[in-house]
Amino acid sequence: MTLRLATAADAAAIADLGRRAFIAKFGHLYSAENLAAFLDDAHTAAKVSGELANPDMKVAVIEEDGRLASFCKIVRTSGLPRHTAAKKPMELKQLYTDPDLIGRGHGARLMDWALAEARAWGADEIQLSVYADNPQAQKFYRRYGLEKVADIEFWVGDHCDPEFMFAGPLQLPAEARNPGPMCR
Repeated sequence: MTLRLATAADAAAIADLGRRAFIAKFGHLYSAENLAAFLDDAHTAAKVSGELANPDMKVAVIEEDGRLASFCKIVRTSGLPRHTAAKKPMELKQLYTDPDLIGRGHGARLMDWALAEARAWGADEIQLSVYADNPQAQKFYRRYGLEKVADIEFWVGDHCDPEFMFAGPLQLPAEARNPGPMCR
């Protein structure tokens, strides 16, 4: 299992994995028209290429057995509604694993990467949106100190999903919290 930053050459594979993972987990919730329109907007090679070119977004991938198995997208500044006192919140946009490879520790590796990147950016909080009826994902994020802070909405075409906004403070490493002797 290899974790690395995504490159432009990964755009089609990320889009394909995003589509497959979304359909496997959530596809049953939507009409065919809403699902197709959403996928054609959110999970295309062109969309991923634009995200990879965005200097305020980072995308990490995990390769396993020579193929893309998981990915995680983070954004330097959260675009979620303001529901906390954070001054520099970052957003975890997507953390997806191939449906056939769930349970191999990819999510934990990507979450550790996202938290380290957020700290390097100087973020004081990590924020994300999670489907209200996805207790497994909520349990996963709680392991990292994130908790529900608000009820929000996620639209797929004309279908509104109830979502939870999760957030958690980012603790700086001990050496960063201890600035040394105070000047008098």
